[in-house]
Amino acid sequence: MAYTHHDLKHKTLAELRDIAKDMDHEEVKGYTQLNKEHLVIALCQALGIDIHEHHEVVGIDKAAIKARIRELKKRREAALAAHDHAQLKMARRSIHRLKRQIHKATV
Repeated sequence: MAYTHHDLKHKTLAELRDIAKDMDHEEVKGYTQLNKEHLVIALCQALGIDIHEHHEVVGIDKAAIKARIRELKKRREAALAAHDHAQLKMARRSIHRLKRQIHKATV
């Protein structure tokens, strides 16, 4: 069975040890002495599974939004230097809304 890091992370220690028992790999030697965190990492390395979960943005143009955020950060810095609190607040809120938009589109 093909496992993912997410699958292994949510298994019990006993289930992880059963998986490791059938493997003959250097990473899982001494699996009975490993705690769950270390055993998950060892199994991922032995099975060639990427440990980090990658997310992607779907349905929006992330590059365009990030360019807009960079532009707003420049406006924020200018407003901060000019002590223009209205422009500063507008820039900060716009940056926040754009970041939330990216976050909501991430799966």
